[in-house]
Amino acid sequence: MRLLLLGMALAWFALPARGAEGALLRVDYRNPSLMPAEWTLVLRPDGSGHFHAERGNAPADPQGGMEPVTIDRDVQLTGAFADRAFATVRRRGLLNGGCESHLKVAFQGWKKLTYSGPEGQGSCEFNYSKDKDIQALGDSLVAVAATIVEGERLQMLLQHDPLGLDHEMEFVTEASKDGRMQQLGSIRGILERLESDSDVMDRVRKRARELLRMTEK
Repeated sequence: MRLLLLGMALAWFALPARGAEGALLRVDYRNPSLMPAEWTLVLRPDGSGHFHAERGNAPADPQGGMEPVTIDRDVQLTGAFADRAFATVRRRGLLNGGCESHLKVAFQGWKKLTYSGPEGQGSCEFNYSKDKDIQALGDSLVAVAATIVEGERLQMLLQHDPLGLDHEMEFVTEASKDGRMQQLGSIRGILERLESDSDVMDRVRKRARELLRMTEK
């Protein structure tokens, strides 16, 4: 009987973990003044996900920089990042309490968070949230998207304008340190290519090496 009760208890505690595997967090972002103007990131509890971005009607870069038109690819974020994101959603009632502050603040882009999972589902949309955890979650997801888009830009520069990599990698390094870009592991592939490519500038390879070390922390 004890063994039976123990087995039932273990099965009970295992249920949330299995159920969590079916959970999904989706963020839809819109800002017509940026490039890309719209993107969607779908995230699973293990950190796997998918990213899709459309250029939209944003004005062309006056500097003539490389602009990825459409991005559509699977991504892998860290389990720790996914844990924090899903924990925030659950603490905030699966996003059913509303997110928008209705304060007169600068436009940061509309972010719609949508959750579905074994506990239920919910969504909310905001430009700026007074809930510091929701605002922080939105900021971090935007920073992840910035990283993925930048990875595509680096791919284009490597192919079409290798000399432009020097300035771009300087920007990536600064943005990664101040938080404008997060989850560098999502662009590990291009960073490894740059680090090992003897045809690019030494400074580019050095910065790629530094960024790869940051993904290991």
